[in-house]
Amino acid sequence: MKKHFVTLALCVVALLSHAQGNTPHAIGIRLGAGNTFGSQVSYQYKLSNYNRLEIDFGFNSANDGNGFILSGAYQWLWDIESGFNWYAGPAVSLGSWNYDNDYDGKGDSGAYFGLGGQIGIEYNFVEVPINLSLDTMPQFGFGPTNHNFNMGLSISARYKF
Repeated sequence: MKKHFVTLALCVVALLSHAQGNTPHAIGIRLGAGNTFGSQVSYQYKLSNYNRLEIDFGFNSANDGNGFILSGAYQWLWDIESGFNWYAGPAVSLGSWNYDNDYDGKGDSGAYFGLGGQIGIEYNFVEVPINLSLDTMPQFGFGPTNHNFNMGLSISARYKF
């Protein structure tokens, strides 16, 4: 019995250290405004201790229209203090929208292509495999229907695995 308990304890410690160590994946939600398109599903893939990829997908559907946005960013990571990091890197977004105006029946639709960057700060909890971040993704929009500067502040929560 004692042997089984020790084996179980070692397995739990190994799983917890794996969940809190150098986990390559993180998935969660990113909430914000501006070109972040409201709420998004966010995925991060760790390439090394110093860089990673982030992909965010948002879909918005309402009575008067809908749309989507897909964003990707390459991020360099810098350690501030144990658990705290800041990150920055280039980003690109692609999206589409359409809506109807309730007053005159006319609407608008178009596509969005944005180039810019992302900069933020994050905290990685030691006790649980969760990270929280606050960032912005300023971008210049290109295309026939959207050619302006767009920026939004976002907060994210992700589960690391």
